[in-house]
Amino acid sequence: MRIRTLIADHGELAIIGLRTVLSEVERVDVVGVARDDIELQALLVRYHPDVVLIDHMAEGFTARSIRDGLKRSKRTRFVSITPDPSTAALMSAIRAGVTSYIKKDCGVEEVIDAVLQTADGDKFFCGKIVDHLKRSGFDVERFKHEPLSCEPVTLSTRENEIVQLIAEGLSYTRIAEQLNLSAHTVTTHRRNVMHKLGVNSTAAVVMYAVKNGLVSPNRYLFEGRGDE
Repeated sequence: MRIRTLIADHGELAIIGLRTVLSEVERVDVVGVARDDIELQALLVRYHPDVVLIDHMAEGFTARSIRDGLKRSKRTRFVSITPDPSTAALMSAIRAGVTSYIKKDCGVEEVIDAVLQTADGDKFFCGKIVDHLKRSGFDVERFKHEPLSCEPVTLSTRENEIVQLIAEGLSYTRIAEQLNLSAHTVTTHRRNVMHKLGVNSTAAVVMYAVKNGLVSPNRYLFEGRGDE
């Protein structure tokens, strides 16, 4: 079976590299290239490809590009291929409906395997992505067995405030006092945040805060912090 494949990326070097790699694969036909979301949606309607290789973190794209694309071409499967993603970016793609996920520094064989296995109905997560999930405190077993919604990961203003204060080392009692909330409400917000991010540890919440600029990483170079 021929695999009709679209490449969705803003970077010219990435596009050239992927086209070169895939042109050597007998089963794969690259039917088009999209350099932004508008072009991607149009090409999905035109070609209804089997697989889309997309950098949803590139300029012109978001995880919503995947979700909207699946509405236009329901049988298409998406493979995210991005630089090192944050846990939130990774989970946004998964919740948007991506089937497989690899990193841009993966080897050529992994890129090819991701396209072939995804087209054949399997999921493909490269070892670096699985390792990232584990290091971030992500509950991999829950990911395997629990259905995910199609909504991207977004935290409310209040949830971001609580994440920031947790990362700064405040206890739940201190956070409750500072935000004029009950301790129970704070722990509920924390539980909701961890569920949204797909993590199961305070350390992973702190990592999210650092990666998303809610707290400076410099303080962790000089200070230790105890576990809750």
